[in-house]
Amino acid sequence: MKILGIGNAIVDVICKVDDQYLIDNQLTKGTMKLVDEQEFQKLLSTLKIEETVSGGSVANSIVGLSQLGNDVGFIGKVNADDLGQKYEEGLTKEKVQYFYNKKKEISPTGTCLVLITPDAERTMVVFLGIAGKISEKDIDEKAVKRSEIIFLEGYLWDKGEPKSAFDKAMLFSNKRAMSLSDQFCVERHKDNFLDLVKNKLDITFANEQEIRSLIDAKNFEDIIEFGQQLGKLLIVTRGEKGSVAIKNQEVVECQIKPNLKIVDLTGAGDLFAAGFLHGFINNISTKECLEKGTEMSSKIIQKIGARLN
Repeated sequence: MKILGIGNAIVDVICKVDDQYLIDNQLTKGTMKLVDEQEFQKLLSTLKIEETVSGGSVANSIVGLSQLGNDVGFIGKVNADDLGQKYEEGLTKEKVQYFYNKKKEISPTGTCLVLITPDAERTMVVFLGIAGKISEKDIDEKAVKRSEIIFLEGYLWDKGEPKSAFDKAMLFSNKRAMSLSDQFCVERHKDNFLDLVKNKLDITFANEQEIRSLIDAKNFEDIIEFGQQLGKLLIVTRGEKGSVAIKNQEVVECQIKPNLKIVDLTGAGDLFAAGFLHGFINNISTKECLEKGTEMSSKIIQKIGARLN
């Protein structure tokens, strides 16, 4: 297996809203907010659902990698409920090996409201449910050892005992990649994340805000300097300014594609990571890896949701 993703198994519930809806519900545009089941159900009752998809940041990347023809797998915890069933079916349909046996749990399958405003920005409200209870018992050691790279998400650090799952996966893995996930996530786990990036990961994906927050960078030169001293691969996405890959003294840049009709930014970072990792495991140059990531993210932001087809 080329890549094994480990992350929160979350069903994305995609809805269109206006800016006033975010204001009325005290939501900050473009961020991710964790809520309890009660608050989640209250919001859900006020929305019209466009579609539901097996999501979660790393799962989106893994599906992208599968669609590019790579042999991939995923570990994430669901309940043996209706949404859990849908989640597994969604991955199987995309030819992703799912290394998790569902069972009846007290908490339901995790769900994420993806609220899309007219400017294509997406705001997420997440009820983690059982997804946030992933533990070392859920990590299939053989699957980890059999994969060339494991790909983890920063969100895994957010609740309960997922850290034990994270540590076990790191222990048995051959190569390790991780996405920093979200600026608030970085701020919550700054010291831990910095230790991971410096000492334990082979590849780190971050957007500019996340990496700035992590290292308290004053400007982009600080980020370049940090990346050059790191000695590992650091990939930074910069929105309209494109993307940069840094390893040792090599700094490679890639511009975004012009004239895109942006509909929804959901999955842009996830599919960028899929494209980059596709290039990486197929041994193409860093520049081509960035280009593949850019191509994938350009396609996904021109449609609703985080699935290319």
